[in-house]
Amino acid sequence: MTKPIVAVSTDVRQFENYTWHAAPRQYLEAAIAVAGVTPVLVPSFGGRLDLEGLIERVDGVMLTGSKTNVDPALYGLEATEDNGPYDRDRDATTVPLIRLAIARGVPLLAICRGMQELNVALGGTLDSEIQEMEGRIDHRAPVSDDQDLRFAIRQKVEIRPGTCLAQVFGAGEIMVNSVHRQAVGRLGNRLQVEAVAEDGTVEAVSVAGAPAFAVGVQWHPEYWARSDDASARIFRAFGEAAAARAAARMQRRLAAE
Repeated sequence: MTKPIVAVSTDVRQFENYTWHAAPRQYLEAAIAVAGVTPVLVPSFGGRLDLEGLIERVDGVMLTGSKTNVDPALYGLEATEDNGPYDRDRDATTVPLIRLAIARGVPLLAICRGMQELNVALGGTLDSEIQEMEGRIDHRAPVSDDQDLRFAIRQKVEIRPGTCLAQVFGAGEIMVNSVHRQAVGRLGNRLQVEAVAEDGTVEAVSVAGAPAFAVGVQWHPEYWARSDDASARIFRAFGEAAAARAAARMQRRLAAE
């Protein structure tokens, strides 16, 4: 059987006198080498895309992290320069794609910005600059030009018992990296908290009652997926869910012939 096909979100960037729709290599490497899927980039053209047709043809959806933030207008707040930069073309693509994936039972893995998009798509809000909030720790990356240092595994999160991720890791603490200044505020509809940091920051969520794997994590498992067991486990679980959908689609196709 061919490998599962996974749709991957893209950021819109301006460089070399072109407008690019792109995704960081680490996510694609983790998808191929650890999840065992074939990633396909989805350009961020919003309503110009046939997202319903797309979702019927893929076996999973992966939402990447990004330097940009979700437009606060999508959860009732005013966009400010301090809370940027923004990528509204990406928002216009990922928000409906998330809703379609959940509704059609397509496995979903949402990472960092992706988890924030998931929360907003389901009616939640985001808190910005959480390092300035009373009782919160600084979840931003260390200031460095060394990416390995910036993405170093350095923070504890607590996996809640009885959750989807408890089946992946077992309940209890795992160590992750932390590279964010925004976090879940009000939890979106149908979302349940899977993991929290020591200061109570929501670090992972899942969609309650979803017909397939539908998980968001605030940290970056893609960066160490080939060398860190905890990071790899998330991608393997997503890959297994995508493979199950691919097999089911193949069976339906054969039955129809």
